[in-house]
Amino acid sequence: MRKLVGIIFILGLFSYFVFTKKGTVARNVAYSYVIDANFIEESGTTVSERILTPENFRRAKYPEGSFSNYIQNYALKSFDAKIINFDGEEYIYQKGHVGVLEVPVPKNGLQQCADALIRIRSEYLWEQNRKSEIGFNFTSGHYCSWKKYAEGYRPKVKGNNVTFHKTASKDTSKENFYKYLNLIYIYAGTQSLYTELKKIEWADDLEVGDMIVKPGFPGHIVMIADKATDANGKNLFILAQGNTPAQSVHLLKNLNDSTLNPWYELEANAYLEIPTYYFNQTKFVRFK
Repeated sequence: MRKLVGIIFILGLFSYFVFTKKGTVARNVAYSYVIDANFIEESGTTVSERILTPENFRRAKYPEGSFSNYIQNYALKSFDAKIINFDGEEYIYQKGHVGVLEVPVPKNGLQQCADALIRIRSEYLWEQNRKSEIGFNFTSGHYCSWKKYAEGYRPKVKGNNVTFHKTASKDTSKENFYKYLNLIYIYAGTQSLYTELKKIEWADDLEVGDMIVKPGFPGHIVMIADKATDANGKNLFILAQGNTPAQSVHLLKNLNDSTLNPWYELEANAYLEIPTYYFNQTKFVRFK
């Protein structure tokens, strides 16, 4: 049955390629079934160990304890790991990734593309004992911090009007922290992150942990998980994403350049294709 579904999926992609202007995305998905990634160390257990650098490129180095270093050293599942949806089922498309991050997927279905990156950033701040910095804007623009949530404050939402009231006891536990994140997942997303976060205007200024975002309802967002530079200053990047439906966070193949795959070249305000998605115009943001 799974094989039949896969065949139907590929046929659907072929039809999409033939009959739509953006069919190159579907073409690349189809190609991914026969194109392998280069620069892969299958035994690698972290991002930087899994992905090898192309000849004459050097991996960017960051201070220990920095967010960039945290992402480069993020633990990966074994190379044969599947992308798993929140309901425990395998995602229908398994040929667009080269690694799956050790990020649990809640069964509530809330942890989608922006949410997965919010979780990674929040867990980093938690582990660095920078809990007072954990906080995000709702799409309405109202700021919701972990600190106030832990003190018992909860939002009362009426349309775009949000007020906070102390309705719960103080609770600074990790369990309560994840309840806080579930709240953020409901009221924040690609639009709020784009509005709230610092914009990066030039691709040359991008660092590991920065993000490419298409704000909207729905939008999409991916994170830069690694970076390499050659002697001439040319930069290459590895990309990671969560997705909808809520599923495993994974490192992406580059299906447009088999000589660099899975590395990407990035340019501001440019068209960018990734497996199963495209950005009409790349916009970059950075966590505070």
